[in-house]
Amino acid sequence: AGNALAGFITLIDSLTPEQDTMMGLNELTQLVIDESGLKAHFAKDKTEKGQGRIDNLDELISATKQFHKPEEAEDMSDLDAFLAHAALEAGENQADRWEDCVQLMTLHSAKGLEFPIVFMVGMEEGLFPGQKSSDDPVRLAEERRLCYVGMTRARKTLYLMYTESRFLYGQEMIQRPSRFLSELPTECIEEVRARKNHITPSLNGVRGRDTQTMNETGIKTGQQVHHQKFGPGIVVDTEGSGKNARVQVNFKHAGSKWLVLAYAKLDIL
Repeated sequence: AGNALAGFITLIDSLTPEQDTMMGLNELTQLVIDESGLKAHFAKDKTEKGQGRIDNLDELISATKQFHKPEEAEDMSDLDAFLAHAALEAGENQADRWEDCVQLMTLHSAKGLEFPIVFMVGMEEGLFPGQKSSDDPVRLAEERRLCYVGMTRARKTLYLMYTESRFLYGQEMIQRPSRFLSELPTECIEEVRARKNHITPSLNGVRGRDTQTMNETGIKTGQQVHHQKFGPGIVVDTEGSGKNARVQVNFKHAGSKWLVLAYAKLDIL
């Protein structure tokens, strides 16, 4: 116990205030998480609870990376300003009962409640349904039931929202619409676009072929490619352009996968 306590004191002493000015807030946060061994500690818990805590640490890094210190906090360090901001946003200043406001809640906590207007956000593959549920029929069915619960909380109007890209776990991720959207009756849906002439995923999860992607990358549908991890496969779809260009490859042994071209390092056969 004495050695463990001495090690903890050494760790705290090594994280000096000067480091707050020498490195970015997100870098400092990453350093603390790495040096403290928090991820390794939570990784020992193989349940969803352990993985959830690791995900929370990754999201903390994302939050610090996106944080911009307000003008009124100029005299504070980045860390102090972030902690002060986090304290103010911790949910202590809740609206009074029956006050006109927006209520934020999880789908589980919404059971049994109804509202005139409901927004369900994050309707994207990997979020809802979650990544681990995609290949598990039992868990996928449970998330589909939960989606139904969320949709039926709306008395008058329901908004189902997804984004093309999301800053997730410290990096920008290209997102695809949730499969639950494609399972809804088309006559009950009115699609709304924020911008005109912008290529966005359709509800069935398939976009039109993007010729710009083919011209810039030299990869087009029907081509045979090889991935270092997944092996040989055939390109079945392409979308996007520039750093966001993606391809869907049907791999011989790993099945169908969407890959970001900038990181996939595909070899054309």
